[in-house]
Amino acid sequence: MATVTMGKGKLAGIEACADENGVIAAAAMDQRGSLQKAIAKARGENGTASAEDLAAFKTAVTRILTKDSSAILMDPEFGLDAIKARAPGTGVLLAYEKTGYDATVKGRLPDVLPEWSVRRLVENGADAIKILLYYNPFDDAHVNTIKHAFIERIGAECAAIDAPFFLEPLAYDDSIGDEKSFEFAKVKPQYVTKYMEEFSKPRYGVDVLKVEVPVNVKFVEGSRAYGGQTAYTRAEAMTHFKDAASAATKPFIYLSAGVTDEIFRETLELAAEAGTPFSGVLCGRATWPDAIPIYAREGTAALEAWLEDRGLQNIHLLNEVLAKGAKPWWTIYGGKENIQVVG
Repeated sequence: MATVTMGKGKLAGIEACADENGVIAAAAMDQRGSLQKAIAKARGENGTASAEDLAAFKTAVTRILTKDSSAILMDPEFGLDAIKARAPGTGVLLAYEKTGYDATVKGRLPDVLPEWSVRRLVENGADAIKILLYYNPFDDAHVNTIKHAFIERIGAECAAIDAPFFLEPLAYDDSIGDEKSFEFAKVKPQYVTKYMEEFSKPRYGVDVLKVEVPVNVKFVEGSRAYGGQTAYTRAEAMTHFKDAASAATKPFIYLSAGVTDEIFRETLELAAEAGTPFSGVLCGRATWPDAIPIYAREGTAALEAWLEDRGLQNIHLLNEVLAKGAKPWWTIYGGKENIQVVG
């Protein structure tokens, strides 16, 4: 296999986010608007959540869950103090994008936080930069041209600073609607495979793809999460995993996409059974969502008690699945010896 060239800073940043085996077992805590709404909702009618609530929640999650995580994904808006509470040796990914998107404009177009740059994020502790991108490979060409150019700019900015670029594409199709629906489950494999192929191209400068699994396990016949509607048999689901993985030429890790910890673990077990060379996870809401109402109603001490008990248990169970199925991030390159470090 041909060697690949990688900057010294990019290599160091990825290794900071991975464990000693080259597996990325990262916790995601960059939720902003969605977390604020969830805390407010848990406080009942007319409930609110302040910036201080977000900072307190993020700090508790970071301090406790990084005991058994290789890295933490955080936002610079509410989380800079939180990352100071992380366990020693924990890598830091900082989100560069604005939360959400402008629903009044077609295409779910991305934007960055205007007061930040890759340089400033690195200066504030980032080992790697993360961008979320809503992406429909079959959208209007004009919409996708805007998105392709946007990712090219981010890739170039990361290359200039020699910082790793983690890209999180999220598949959608406004003509279908709900991404958790049966209708979308049937087309999801094709959408995920397409974007893994697209953003593996060197022109984008992506170092690690943070991707969705290509199936919705609730519609996999015979799965523990199966709800009665079949979008794919177990054999078909494994084929979808293999097809999506074969489209990637960059290391990739899976996101939990808001499913429960049990469903996410089953999904990863299916990926491993299919022989998918995924290199870990960036897992948020599959780990800590049940803590939101506890914090909202009972405060920080109750939140910390839950995290020390159930939160760490969720992390331990997830790490057991990763130990059996995940591959080192350099596997996609045929081994670490095939990486030529420059700079």
